[in-house]
Amino acid sequence: MGDTLTNKKVLITGSSRGTGRATALKFAEEGADVLIHYRREEELARETAEVIRKMGRQALIFRADLDSRGDIDAMFDHVQSEWGVLDIFIANAAATAFKTILEVKDYHIEKTYQVVVNSTLQAVQRVVPLMEGREGRIITISSMGSGLTLPRYANIGSAKAALESLTRYFATELGPKGITANCITPSVVDTDSLTFYTGDHYEKYRDGVVAKTPLGRLGQPDDVANLALFLASGASSFLTGQVIKLDGGLTMNNHYPPEIEDLIK
Repeated sequence: MGDTLTNKKVLITGSSRGTGRATALKFAEEGADVLIHYRREEELARETAEVIRKMGRQALIFRADLDSRGDIDAMFDHVQSEWGVLDIFIANAAATAFKTILEVKDYHIEKTYQVVVNSTLQAVQRVVPLMEGREGRIITISSMGSGLTLPRYANIGSAKAALESLTRYFATELGPKGITANCITPSVVDTDSLTFYTGDHYEKYRDGVVAKTPLGRLGQPDDVANLALFLASGASSFLTGQVIKLDGGLTMNNHYPPEIEDLIK
């Protein structure tokens, strides 16, 4: 265990599983106290919190539906009550329906933009008073579908593009308060979300992506967690407003393997 984030207070949305969980554990290993946010997976949230507590760090758990402004406010009221401050906020949670342009409905768009974009803006508005004077860090998590077109991805891809733009505005307006804001844009990370997206085509998709990735593998949750740790640390104090690709070199290629076209069918 290290001490990069000793006594820092961290809130990570969607941190009961996947990259959020990996980031929560990594930050706790480096000395941080963490609020585990979840919507449905209470048991996984409690398991994650228990691992953190065994490291000697504090772990709070909070259920909030990011569709609800009231839930979001309640979560930050809890942070205010328990800690009174916050050093790092990571907007990791996402929700979407994988549909083609002709299939997507208003309510699909509304849900996705609320969870990815609107809730992040509301959270940052609540975060700033807790961070002032503490060299706060805001980190958002995007995806390669923000700048590239992927099958059945227009809904969340466009929301992630908006999130990247919003992150730059956070950096510009909050910089004078000593708060940095940066965005991580991973490519294909091997999580249950990928399994859901690819369905019966998972192995074909995985092999096709790996074949086009110079580093020869899919991203892992720890890859995202390690970059987030850098962005949360003092080592990144002069870095802000950046959208950082984390893709093993995949997006340097100008096309994707034909196997992904199966996902359109």
